[in-house]
Amino acid sequence: MRENKRYLLVKGKIGDVEKVILDFIGVLGMSKASLGWIKRGKDTAIIAVNRNSVDHVRASFAAWPQNITVVRVSGTIKGLGKR
Repeated sequence: MRENKRYLLVKGKIGDVEKVILDFIGVLGMSKASLGWIKRGKDTAIIAVNRNSVDHVRASFAAWPQNITVVRVSGTIKGLGKR
């Protein structure tokens, strides 16, 4: 029973990503989301989350006062680079 992941390309203040998700959906929600870091840059990052928690993670970024946006969501890492 493998978890289905979705990969999010996030732009903004990357250091606050874990804090944003933890504040919005809590400890239990964060464990259900099973956040994983794939690649970190200066102002962009690729994170992996559980397929069922994508909407919760996106909502947490939208509710945060600083500018953290989800540029693209994909089922594969390679799919983030296209377009």
